[in-house]
Amino acid sequence: MKPEIKKKLKKVDTKDWKKISVEFGQNLIEIAVPPDCAELSMKAVSPLTDPGAQIEKVLSNPIHSPTLEEIVRRKPKKPGELTAAITVSDITRPVPYRGDHGILTPVLRRLEASGIPKQNIRIIVGTGTHRPSTAEEKIEMLGEPVVKEYLVVDHKCEDADSLTYIGKTQSGTKVFLNSLFRSSDIKIATGLVETHFMAGVSGGRKAICPGLVDKRTIEKFHSPHFLESPYSDNLILEGNPCHQEALEVALTVGIDFIVNVTLDKDMRITGVFAGDLEKAHVEAFHFMKSYTVIPVEHEYDIVLTHGGYVGRNHYQTAKAACGALGAIKNGGTLIIAADNRDAEPIGGPEYRSLIHLLKLQGTDGYVQIISDPAWKFTKDQWEPEVWARVLKKVGEENLIYCTLEISREDHCLLPGQCGLDFIGRKRKKPSLDGAMEMVQNAVLLAVHKYREKGIDPTMAFIREGPYAVPIRMN
Repeated sequence: MKPEIKKKLKKVDTKDWKKISVEFGQNLIEIAVPPDCAELSMKAVSPLTDPGAQIEKVLSNPIHSPTLEEIVRRKPKKPGELTAAITVSDITRPVPYRGDHGILTPVLRRLEASGIPKQNIRIIVGTGTHRPSTAEEKIEMLGEPVVKEYLVVDHKCEDADSLTYIGKTQSGTKVFLNSLFRSSDIKIATGLVETHFMAGVSGGRKAICPGLVDKRTIEKFHSPHFLESPYSDNLILEGNPCHQEALEVALTVGIDFIVNVTLDKDMRITGVFAGDLEKAHVEAFHFMKSYTVIPVEHEYDIVLTHGGYVGRNHYQTAKAACGALGAIKNGGTLIIAADNRDAEPIGGPEYRSLIHLLKLQGTDGYVQIISDPAWKFTKDQWEPEVWARVLKKVGEENLIYCTLEISREDHCLLPGQCGLDFIGRKRKKPSLDGAMEMVQNAVLLAVHKYREKGIDPTMAFIREGPYAVPIRMN
């Protein structure tokens, strides 16, 4: 730690400060904050007391849709000749698939009880442009019995041989879809319905686009033409071009059935929504929105948030950063605590290059570059574009990114201040003590920055991190 930082930290009087618990991956770290720090939290929602029973109930009484059993009966082929494809989310989403209290096994049981042979059921991991799932991740997501007994494959958005052309959208996008999913007689989409900083909300149609489409389709879905729209934001569906594109693609594909869940801040199931692609998804959206929105009367000088489960790397932590924008003042200080535990803690090679381009060119320069007709669309370019929203509001000097897994050398690629600068001594390996020290000192320095200007700063902590959406109520 630099001597000047140590000197500033010692000047902050914390004797009347209170302690809060901040999520750091699967752990909690205790951080002292000013006594008037607002703790922004989602409305309390009760998790399901018996998720397994509720899943079965919903599958027997789907929303605006026949049951899976009836869908099988209505197909022109005999059940033993039918094929079924189920698309599932990858490891970056905490969808409860495993076991009898998860959503996958009950679906598999019903398909097989209807006469579809196990060998005719395909499970496709909708990776979009994410890296392929490892064998260990597939077991963690789906459970060992499912991985052993069923065909489980990753979608590959750049493998032309595994894709089928299905037509154009109204915006002119040529759509190529996963061939295994396309050729299946019964098509089922699953996922988690949570806030999404581009498409408004996840789940439903997003399991197909971007989950199972080709890189070119994803390029349009994530293009500046779409993302620079003010409607491409959290909890907005009407007028949202990303939502409209994804929905049109999914409707073109023809989804027979969806199974979506909503979760609370502890990743417990709060609701199960199965049935029609649009109507079941919209019901899940309204239910989730009812408890994730946090009304705020004013914006704050300092906001502390965390990456949550989804913040496995810097790429994914953009969700938490964008979610905090409704709570922070222009030019305010944003502190993010993130357990970037992924094998690639920043993200893939393209993202590493592009986020560095954002740092070098600034927000306006970056958007101008990727909007130029001469620019060749590059995988992951949309995530730095989303980080640009954050930098436009707070400025690079006021973003403090606290993670243990990204070295100081690699952090030079990233915009913002490196949280490792706030650790007193170099540690041989990451530890919770190091995370606590880093985040604590970031808070102390942020408070000092204001107080040395004669300002007693306002501060807020977003308890649920990327899953909550603070919205200024005028």
